[in-house]
Amino acid sequence: MSGALADGPVFPDRRFYETTGRVPLGELAALIGATLADPSWGERPIATVAALAMAGPDALSFCSGREHLADLSSTAAAAVFLPQSMAAAAPPGCAVAVTPLPQAAMAAAAERLIRPRRHVADQPAIHPSAELEPGVTLGPGVMVGDGAQIGRGTWIGPGTVIGPGVAIGRDGWIGARAVIGFALIGDRVRIHAGAVIGEPGFGAAPGPGGIVDLPQLGRVILQDGVTVGANACIDRGAFQDTVVGENTKIDNLVQVAHNVVIGRNCLLAAYTGISGSTVVEDGCVFGGRAGISDHIVIGRGARIAAAAGVMKNVPAGESWGGSPARPVKLWLRETALLARLARRRTGEL
Repeated sequence: MSGALADGPVFPDRRFYETTGRVPLGELAALIGATLADPSWGERPIATVAALAMAGPDALSFCSGREHLADLSSTAAAAVFLPQSMAAAAPPGCAVAVTPLPQAAMAAAAERLIRPRRHVADQPAIHPSAELEPGVTLGPGVMVGDGAQIGRGTWIGPGTVIGPGVAIGRDGWIGARAVIGFALIGDRVRIHAGAVIGEPGFGAAPGPGGIVDLPQLGRVILQDGVTVGANACIDRGAFQDTVVGENTKIDNLVQVAHNVVIGRNCLLAAYTGISGSTVVEDGCVFGGRAGISDHIVIGRGARIAAAAGVMKNVPAGESWGGSPARPVKLWLRETALLARLARRRTGEL
């Protein structure tokens, strides 16, 4: 079990996802009415979907904004969904499927090519292929899926569901009615009652018939010594992993979105919400109900005050508060000034 987290990133991880085989690009384009820039590309075989930077020669990707042009120009993808205005930017040899809805097209292709593995209805609660080391304790009503691994000394509470392929290290503790899927979990990890690990992240885009869900095909990695509080939610990644570093402690009712990377020895108090693709470096502290925007970096050792609304990068070692959040000293001075002005206006001074 000690090697469960030693794997490099694999996409899609076959422990959690099944692929349907190679499908001609023309068939995938037809799912959403995309037009091939060169009809001869229609028979090009596609095996998977991936983000531009991760795509290999059998993968289909997409690009919907010019902010990603650098990744588009260097992608190794076999094909890519693009709007007409960006069709000429694809690298040589990369097939282009033109559509005004590249994200929705990618979602349709992903649904055709990749399927999450689920519990099978007619299988026993503890799947015969699951590997449980000596000393594992399972409470009443626990379900353990196909190919799951659980290390010695781990205790799992009543009603908990461990999904197919999940790996849990040694000496862990998982409370009642937790749900864990699409996850690799280290040693000495504590997950309290009702926590949900590995459900899809929140991704949506306009489609031809309305809003569609975007594929969430990554994993969750919880490293050694992590604690996850009751009813907390940690979403799996979209095209990469959601990662929580060693010895980080997450309180009850915390939300960690897809693709978030949290470093070691961080503290997240209750109701904290971290939006997708944000990076939290080592040793950060978040007060209760802190809200963190997406695609930003919280620097090493930063401290975020309770109820703060963070909308941009926070430098290492700084303390920020307020909404929108700014350095705490500035926030306190502004708050005090506003209070004095309000009292003067009402005649209290």
